[in-house]
Amino acid sequence: MKKIITALLALSLPVFVQGCTPLALATGAGATVGVAAAQEGGLKTAATDTSIRLAITDLWLKHDSKMYARLSMTVKEGRVLITGKVPNADMRVDAVRLAWQAEDVRQVINEISVDKDVGVGTYMTDSWITSDIKARLMFDKYVQSINYSIETVGGVVYLMGVAQDQKELDRVLDYARNTKYVKSVTSYVRLRGETPPGIVNPATGEIESSIH
Repeated sequence: MKKIITALLALSLPVFVQGCTPLALATGAGATVGVAAAQEGGLKTAATDTSIRLAITDLWLKHDSKMYARLSMTVKEGRVLITGKVPNADMRVDAVRLAWQAEDVRQVINEISVDKDVGVGTYMTDSWITSDIKARLMFDKYVQSINYSIETVGGVVYLMGVAQDQKELDRVLDYARNTKYVKSVTSYVRLRGETPPGIVNPATGEIESSIH
């Protein structure tokens, strides 16, 4: 309830631009809530989406203000679309990783581009790795692929999202570490209420204790 009230207050913030008279506040807030209630999923869904947007914005700003300035975000029914340009692949990975940390996020759609191009060969290999892993997850009936984001940079696979249980996470990790050309796997996937694992060495299949 506290989260919904906070989100509703955020939904009503634009009314202050219109004027601070009691009538303007009442009319503006009422119109905002009315629009939210009419949207797909109703008032509760709109409040949750606003809460997600505020949480991700806070995470980005605390991590790097330049990240917030360069990216745009759309949230609809728990699905987060991120667009914009960043100077390097590391910032792209961090933006998606942080988005998954927000409560109630169901999917993160990564449409972030990198200004500085890498070598064509590396880019093609990384794209192939990402596509191959995504396809395997999509066709595995025991994995809810919508809950995962995959990013590959220089042969290093970054997994982000929410696993339903350890068994599902093990399947996802197994797909990633057994994909051709993969050098290592860094998992930011979280089990609900648990700490995400670190790096998975594709040679041993063991999860290392630190993230490099």
